[in-house]
Amino acid sequence: MAMSRQAIEAQTSRSYSPGLEGVIAGESALCLVDEGEAGLLYCGYAVDDLAEQGNFEEVAHLLLFGNLPARKEMKDFSAQLASHAVLPLPVNAFLEMLPSDSHPMDVLRTGVSLLGMVDPETHDNSRAANVRKSIRLLAQVPLLTMAAYRVVHAKPLLSPRADLSFAENLLYLLTDRNGDDQARAMARVLDVSLTLYAEHEFNASTFAARVTASTMTDLHSAVTSAIGTLKGSLHGGANEAVAKMFFEIGIPGRAETWIRDALARKRRIMGFGHRVLKKGDSRSAIIQRHAESLSRICGDHRWYEIAVIVEGIMREEKGLHPNLDFYTAVAYLLMGISRELYTPVFVCSRITGWCAHVIEQQDHNRLMRPRAQYTGPRRREYVALDRRA
Repeated sequence: MAMSRQAIEAQTSRSYSPGLEGVIAGESALCLVDEGEAGLLYCGYAVDDLAEQGNFEEVAHLLLFGNLPARKEMKDFSAQLASHAVLPLPVNAFLEMLPSDSHPMDVLRTGVSLLGMVDPETHDNSRAANVRKSIRLLAQVPLLTMAAYRVVHAKPLLSPRADLSFAENLLYLLTDRNGDDQARAMARVLDVSLTLYAEHEFNASTFAARVTASTMTDLHSAVTSAIGTLKGSLHGGANEAVAKMFFEIGIPGRAETWIRDALARKRRIMGFGHRVLKKGDSRSAIIQRHAESLSRICGDHRWYEIAVIVEGIMREEKGLHPNLDFYTAVAYLLMGISRELYTPVFVCSRITGWCAHVIEQQDHNRLMRPRAQYTGPRRREYVALDRRA
């Protein structure tokens, strides 16, 4: 039956928010993003407390289980991560076949999908099975990230070490750094960045994961959707773009001229503003402190000084605040992490938030099926093929 004119008018008169901005699309107990006094909370805990006093493994446990672990729980959780830090043979075979121009995000997207094919509990969507699969993914994604880079660049693969924390292992796998004072400082700052990136409510990739999960498909399929979404330049890659900008500027003495010229040419400056946090990203101040400290420890102030100059001019000219990606780029440059790995490193962290959202969605599921505001023509009469001009 054709839609009546009244029905069409009723549909088009519904409130509409482009990009779903400001729309409440679901409930979650995982994360509160608030510009007021509450700030950013993970399961009720202030993210600055978690970043400064805890570590990423604690945050991962919090998001997956809903509580900060006691000492024995932390020991058991770390042991589980260590035991699952291995890639199945089919995934290793896939890595050996990578084209030489493969981007790590493409490898992650396809690799996670392949991990889903060989996971023993792929088709079990129970909460307990989803948690177990999440722990396996959390342990395996850093290995995929490392292999995606090292295979393409003809570098030998490394194996994670049982005596290192998650962040220490990730730094080691990506940069070969381990053991010295600078490496320990780098690992600490990397740990902070992983905590800050772990979760942020219904961002694009998380929402994509929840939409996919709402069909009651498997967890790996939902995470694959999230990775594909993150690959888009409007969601992921901002810290890569910031680092590229810093390289173009080169030295602090060129920063002011470069940024003012870029603004005059209407060039988009990455690392500023946020779709939700209009008054500033509280995570930025946390990572800025650590980036400054790491600059002193490494004896390399160039990137931090460039960043401070760029930030000052952006505040002056545009009234924009830096987001988490801006000073994270400074920290990752100091660590020697390849720029093409910045977004995959984000995945190594956000995998916890994605998985937690998939679990939460399927625990209280309702298939997501929004409506569209119709902008096409009114009803048109069908004309037989032989009568059309």
